[in-house]
Amino acid sequence: MWGFLHVVCTLFCTVWFRLRGYHQEKLPAKGGAILMMNHQSFLDPVLVGTVIRRTISFVARDSLFKAPIIGFILKRVYTMPIRRESATSSTIREAVRRLKHGFLVGLYPEGTRSPDGLVGTFKPGFLSILKRTDAPIIPVGIAGAYEAMPRSSVWIRPKKICVVFGDPISHEEIQAHFDSDQSDKEFVEFLRQRVVECQNEANARRQGKPIPTKTAGT
Repeated sequence: MWGFLHVVCTLFCTVWFRLRGYHQEKLPAKGGAILMMNHQSFLDPVLVGTVIRRTISFVARDSLFKAPIIGFILKRVYTMPIRRESATSSTIREAVRRLKHGFLVGLYPEGTRSPDGLVGTFKPGFLSILKRTDAPIIPVGIAGAYEAMPRSSVWIRPKKICVVFGDPISHEEIQAHFDSDQSDKEFVEFLRQRVVECQNEANARRQGKPIPTKTAGT
């Protein structure tokens, strides 16, 4: 079903959103990796899944699996259920298992859709996954999905959308944090800023503006 949906979504997103992806070459050609994304809209997994060719195993709140049509689709495109309040041990174990089997795993550390399109505070629950895998992190920034379908809307507007992939954060960099005196809060904010940089570039590209300079040291 993934292949069929990929074709359908590619046609729709290319026409309706003028969807563009940038720096997909930063994704590993094979092997597990964590896609750490901002969360603007219900459209996000479709958008990211459309601009790359590899299969992604996303997480989605467990209540969506109870919806007749949506639930049917989610179960067949490798989606993992998660409680909005917190990540359960079973979800963490399943995410780690899929990473070890070579899947890309898509995470939304904000835990919910943005109320204003900006990147919100990251919840630290995903650190449990990082401690159990040697997969790299690929920061991902989405811009335009909020304008196309904000959390208060059921309508999908034809807005231009861009998705930007950032430089990988290696397992060695991740492990260096856990071996250092850096607090988890500081590390989570560091990762958040990497996603913010990707979203800033995505915003600039969709608006035809100069690409912003990255923060020194990131």
